[in-house]
Amino acid sequence: MKLVVETNKPGSYINPDIYGHFSEHLGRGIYEGLYVGENSDIPNTDGIRNDVLSALKEIEVPVLRWPGGCFADEYHWKDGIGPKDQRKKLVNNSWGGVTEDNSFGTHEFMRLCELLGCKAYVNGNLGTGTAQETAEWVEYMTGTGESPITDLRKKNGRKEPWKVDYFAIGNESWGCGGHMRPGYYADLYRHYATFVRNYDPKNPIKKICVGPGTEDTKWTEVVLDACYEDTLRSEHGFMDYITIHHYVVPGTWEEKGSATTYSDELWYKSLKKATYMERIINKNKVVLNKFDPEEKIALCVDEWGGWYDVEPGTNPGFLYQQNTIRDALIAGVTMDIFNRHSDRVKMACIAQMVNVLQSVVLTDGPDMVKTPTFYVFKQYKHHQGANYLPTTLVNNPTEGSDEWQIPVISASSSVKDNIVTLTMSNASMDKEEVVEIDLSSDKDYKVLEASIVTAENIRDFNDFRSEEKVTEKKFESIKAENGKFIATIPAHSVIMIRFA
Repeated sequence: MKLVVETNKPGSYINPDIYGHFSEHLGRGIYEGLYVGENSDIPNTDGIRNDVLSALKEIEVPVLRWPGGCFADEYHWKDGIGPKDQRKKLVNNSWGGVTEDNSFGTHEFMRLCELLGCKAYVNGNLGTGTAQETAEWVEYMTGTGESPITDLRKKNGRKEPWKVDYFAIGNESWGCGGHMRPGYYADLYRHYATFVRNYDPKNPIKKICVGPGTEDTKWTEVVLDACYEDTLRSEHGFMDYITIHHYVVPGTWEEKGSATTYSDELWYKSLKKATYMERIINKNKVVLNKFDPEEKIALCVDEWGGWYDVEPGTNPGFLYQQNTIRDALIAGVTMDIFNRHSDRVKMACIAQMVNVLQSVVLTDGPDMVKTPTFYVFKQYKHHQGANYLPTTLVNNPTEGSDEWQIPVISASSSVKDNIVTLTMSNASMDKEEVVEIDLSSDKDYKVLEASIVTAENIRDFNDFRSEEKVTEKKFESIKAENGKFIATIPAHSVIMIRFA
């Protein structure tokens, strides 16, 4: 088969935030995963695990969303500030019914963002919170003047305001965030967004609106109809993003299927469901183009990834699952889609960062392991801040049966600083694919570097205290031939090639 990259036609900017992450007060995602406290025997910086920090810096996390998720609509920010021994202890009714001691709050989250060098995406409480609570949280974090709220921040040890890049009005308001109808949510969005004030006009907060969780675009239509005129009139943007959520669930919501012991059919079914992301984006782009031809509003896919049954013996409310080469392929296919639609998709957050769903890192006490998904993020980080290049696959074969038939090869490419990055995945369980790569240019390109993420078995994963079965290795099955390149891509693998 053939792959053509139009290197002379750079297109839309690939916002680095497409490669963002999400961390919720859910199971061991925050506590034990990211945060162990200053007095832990596990090496840490201000309570944040050093091993996890080091790993996350490898993949250059651009933005982090917090505190939820469903948890966001029950989170009251004042419970998570001040001396830790005086913070309220609560029951986390959203996830597992365990005690939430609020030792990780606003100050700890902003410190984490500082240590990672990433943007802060704060999800506001629309479900059980008030407009006043929203207004005061924004002022607490970003206020520059003298007021009781900014004095409280200073009393708690932070003199200078933080920079909050994004603030969302609710989460999944059609579901766990309140089971609202779109018109009701739209009115609440208008109300609450009014009080997300910009205390620093040079760094306005980008406001995020809840979008749909299915292919049905009625929600998008109703919300944009109610809010778009205000967006046009607003100096700094009344609505900057609208969200999409899409999970790959191989089975049913009641019986999702195992993360590690799945049939061959479920391999293809899972990857087919990953490709639905493109259909969902396209449908929402049609609605956006209708209401917003000026492209003031971007799409934010702030929850995506594989969702399976929890690992045997773990708390069902903790959503802890392993991560196999199947997840590496889901990540590659999904991020190729984001790159192709980078004209409208400007942020995405995988769910979730550590120990929850399709994580990039797993921890077990003092031990940490990088997942197959981690290594794909490491490959794809080279697309951050680049310009998308039109990429066409010719004679791309398909595999899988009937409804779950999928194209074998997924690909996307970009250019930055005169370096072309091409990412490709081969979804076949057992067949390699020879691909002729045409960079359609008179320039004399050479391979700068190339890597591969694969495994011997499609069910392989990385576990604690044993050698990694899935990692990033040098990819050598590529050669120059008559002005083009010939790459032999092994079955169930993700590759990254950089040309200079």
